[in-house]
Amino acid sequence: MTTVTGPSGASMAEVPEASAAGSAAGPVAPALSDLRPLTRWPRLTSAIPADPEVERRVAEIVAQLTLEEKVGQMIQPELAELTHEDLREYGIGSALNGAGIWPGDKRHATVEDWVDAIDGFWTAAEEHWKDRPFRIPFMWATDAVHGHNNVHGATIFPHNIGLGAAGDPDLVRRIGAATAREVAATGMDWIFAPTVTTPRDRHWGRYYEGYGEDPTLVHAYGRAMVEGLQGDGAALRTDEKVLATLKHWIADGGTENGGDRGTARCSEDVLRDIHAQGFLAGISAGAQSVMVSFSSWSNEANYDHSPHTGEPYNDKVHGSRYLLTDVLKDGLGFDGVVISDWDAHAEVAGCSAGDAGYAINAGLDVLMISGRDAWQSVHRTTVQYVRDGVVPLARIDDAVSRVLRAKMRAGLWEKPCPRERALARAETSVVGCAEHRTLSREAARKSLVLLKNTPGTLPLSRTARVLVTGSGADDLSKQCGGWTLTWQGDGLDHADLPGGVTLADAVRAIVGSERCTVDPALVHADPSDFDVAVVVMGEDSYAEMRGTLKPWRSLGYADLKLSYARDVEVLRRLKSAGLPAVGVFFTGRPLYCTEEINLSDAFVAAWLPGPYAEGITDVLFAPAEGAPAYDFQGRLPSSWPRTRDSAAVNRVPPHLPDYRVPEQETPPEGRHTPLFPVGHGLSLHDPVPDTGPLPLDVLRQAPPPPPADGPLRILDAAGSPYRLRIGGHNTWSRVDLALSGPTRCLIVHADPVPAETGTGLRLRFAGYPAFVYAESPTGTPEDLRGHLEAGAHVRFRVRVLEPPSAPLYLACHDDYPAQPGVNLAPSLREATPGEWTSVSAPLTTLFAAGMDLAHVDVPFMLYTEGTVLLEVADIGWSVP
Repeated sequence: MTTVTGPSGASMAEVPEASAAGSAAGPVAPALSDLRPLTRWPRLTSAIPADPEVERRVAEIVAQLTLEEKVGQMIQPELAELTHEDLREYGIGSALNGAGIWPGDKRHATVEDWVDAIDGFWTAAEEHWKDRPFRIPFMWATDAVHGHNNVHGATIFPHNIGLGAAGDPDLVRRIGAATAREVAATGMDWIFAPTVTTPRDRHWGRYYEGYGEDPTLVHAYGRAMVEGLQGDGAALRTDEKVLATLKHWIADGGTENGGDRGTARCSEDVLRDIHAQGFLAGISAGAQSVMVSFSSWSNEANYDHSPHTGEPYNDKVHGSRYLLTDVLKDGLGFDGVVISDWDAHAEVAGCSAGDAGYAINAGLDVLMISGRDAWQSVHRTTVQYVRDGVVPLARIDDAVSRVLRAKMRAGLWEKPCPRERALARAETSVVGCAEHRTLSREAARKSLVLLKNTPGTLPLSRTARVLVTGSGADDLSKQCGGWTLTWQGDGLDHADLPGGVTLADAVRAIVGSERCTVDPALVHADPSDFDVAVVVMGEDSYAEMRGTLKPWRSLGYADLKLSYARDVEVLRRLKSAGLPAVGVFFTGRPLYCTEEINLSDAFVAAWLPGPYAEGITDVLFAPAEGAPAYDFQGRLPSSWPRTRDSAAVNRVPPHLPDYRVPEQETPPEGRHTPLFPVGHGLSLHDPVPDTGPLPLDVLRQAPPPPPADGPLRILDAAGSPYRLRIGGHNTWSRVDLALSGPTRCLIVHADPVPAETGTGLRLRFAGYPAFVYAESPTGTPEDLRGHLEAGAHVRFRVRVLEPPSAPLYLACHDDYPAQPGVNLAPSLREATPGEWTSVSAPLTTLFAAGMDLAHVDVPFMLYTEGTVLLEVADIGWSVP
């Protein structure tokens, strides 16, 4: 490890939202509290302390529950895999709706639809207790990570990385309060937010869910958001607050190479001082729930609590008795609910989708389980484990006590059914109300970070002739990012986000349609007809899995996709034409984009600001007469990379004078000195020295490709040398696909093909985003450019039984549509139904679509969001 001393970067504090004359147009961001190094895990004092009467009532109910009812309180199924009869039979304690799952499968389900659905489950749960001398209220949970983002018409706020740039805990507190009101108005009780990770590698696809790399900021925001969502003990019992969840415990932002569900290899000191700070603040603020991380922690302290049973413990945090019980519960004193992530118990050694015994013994209290067969199996096996003495009854009683304690603190025994609660009955719904959207606009405005401003460029005149171009010009998905109505947030339009305003819409509203032309690809407009161009660039929307960049991928924006590279071409054309350009960058993480900055006269990091782009034009344009004049308030919450490979460069934490940069991070020095440090950001009136263009990171030439050494086997009569898997919609722990028997999950059904056709698979895609793929068993990519030079094709036999209802893509990676594919649907629809035919796709076609053949870890993948039934066999890459 490398030792680096001394902090770098400016303070995130005391950044006002000010007018040109210096008068405050908004509150001054308060200073963030200083942190101190921790030599041990501190014992915390919660803002919602233990109440002897609550403890008495909890103990009284637990003593009267059957074992089956106790386990029922620990099971949390998903909306699509739960019935009213299940609640009557099992006494289930809670349920959730996964991203992209709506009542009646209606994408635009109304608030009334949500209330009716939840009320129905609540009522069914009540029936389980009708003959008992007590009752246990049911509660509903949801992912509300940037507003009530799964509900049509709800207010969407900027993602956390943008809120981190605002440097304003009070703003976060107000957003928490607004989100709680909207969630409560739909009859829900519990949300899975805030995410208080400290992201340390820009490869990570969930980077934007963190507030930034600075643990001081995460500490301040963790407290503020919990206070906004829950309030104090009295407020939590009202109809306007919800239970908060701190996630994901712990170090999911510190995994090696930014791997989603990867492994953190840091010391326990780094775990405490960097990755725990948001949790420490949130627990102190009274958070009643903590969600566990999918990731692992490789450290000798992370012991196997049952070394003589089953396979050895694999370091998954979900199975860590040290981190869940010894540290979180016994050390910190957390007395709330420890909940698993989606099906995450299945990734713990000794567990499976239907068996969570090892993870329960580690300290899990509630198990979030998607599939119906799986949650019923977990219920059965857990009951049997208790009877066999494998899981102590005291461990079950502890879990159930924590669930009941949280429910009592939330006042659920006193609250009526969801449809009768105050906000659900309100004549005018608070969901998506004008007050909350105004708050989101304020947050977007405060989150903008001005990285460059050539004198005289900004603010823009309200009478200017403006060309709005770039891939993000008129794209709500890029603007909002993942976890927006759907899991990945892709394909959104104005109908999906009522009141949504793209940046093109916002500019047009200011200068007028006659002076604004919107041409995202710059194929129609003549630059000479305009005074200025607003070039809107940005990442396509993504959430977990899909957004993570493999370790070998560049951080260069233009390197990541052909569509991104076209944005740079637009900037080059504008530069050649002499038209001033203002770059606006939508992104979930700092990316290398130095050429884009150099080609722009002004450049703004807008993060993922949400659907109300007026917050951006509030600052880009001069104010109307008599209106407030806003300045740029945002300051970088994370270091901005100087090179394409500066993925894990972070500021040395100022509160840790003897900090040693962990091995999985890169010291912020030499060629990896950040281009812009944490805390950097300009105002409109800062003097800007003319230092010329920023230095470019020269793209290194790839070595010559190794020659093709014959055909590449993927699936044939001898089987497959690859790991066959299913991924996609809500299949967050990807499913292994067997050649020996059927594989069943929500999104794909797979069966071996009859022997006379060779070794193959029958695949039924059920109409959800889903991909079936062959993955390297080691995860190590191969350089297969030699096959390209040799003129190879991807070939396989196919028999279409039911034609595809939507595009069906062939690709050579595992993260479509984060990366491209080639649509096979037109040719498959022309195939004779029920007859075997051959598909042959030249590698030149795949390469032209943008696939990276120098790093192939998945040589074959089929992806669709529609339905199709087909059989595939004899898959491989063939060389002429």
